[in-house]
Amino acid sequence: MNWSDQAIELRKLFTNDGYLLIQQALSPDFLGEVQRNVDRFIREIVPALSRDQVYYEQLNDRSTIKQVPHLDRYDDYFDRFQKRGPLHELAEVLLDAPVRPDGVQYFNKPPSVGQPTPPHQDGYYFMLTPCDALTVWLPLEDVNKENGCVSYVQGSHRQGMRLHGKTETLGFSQGITDYGPEDQALEVAVPAKPGDLLVHHALTIHGAGGNYSETRTREALGLVYFSQHAREDTAAQEAYQQKLTEERIAAGKL
Repeated sequence: MNWSDQAIELRKLFTNDGYLLIQQALSPDFLGEVQRNVDRFIREIVPALSRDQVYYEQLNDRSTIKQVPHLDRYDDYFDRFQKRGPLHELAEVLLDAPVRPDGVQYFNKPPSVGQPTPPHQDGYYFMLTPCDALTVWLPLEDVNKENGCVSYVQGSHRQGMRLHGKTETLGFSQGITDYGPEDQALEVAVPAKPGDLLVHHALTIHGAGGNYSETRTREALGLVYFSQHAREDTAAQEAYQQKLTEERIAAGKL
């Protein structure tokens, strides 16, 4: 995977649309290694994590795992995975700057109970100045409208940060409050397969449908990269996480 050969074209598409689909970017061997380590992490590490580090759609049903925010904090493989290799290199190409990783997240929508993801901008959570960052989304299985593929609002990253407000969606506590028909008209649903990569800018509005399949999961990894030029408000980030934990306890979700 030599991104430099495609750098100009990839950066042009990403800058114009705010998101990018690169089909079959990852080799079967590379993808198999990632999947084996995800399975190992869920099997061996997740049971030992505290409840505030793992989200479940149904709190008392461990088969409904929904999200693990930071695999890299608990496992050396995922720490290395984010810091070197093709995804780190791709982030530098698209942001046209050195980057620093901000974590590897596991996402899932369990069959039948996986809830829709409300329209939002990742940058709202990142609290960066400037908001110069992206997320690389790596599907671990076939993803389509039935089990909750991602939808993007094309070009929305050029309009700045929108107003966000509280939602009832676990793991996505904030959503755009004035999302309307003009946004919906620009939505692009993006089905993806294992080996594909989806990348979106931190200001790109996106969401996903629920999982309406009775048998299929919707597993994926998300890797966040900040431009080295972006500065974090760490105090605000910590205060937000504390508030989120308190809200989960009060709602009986923790």
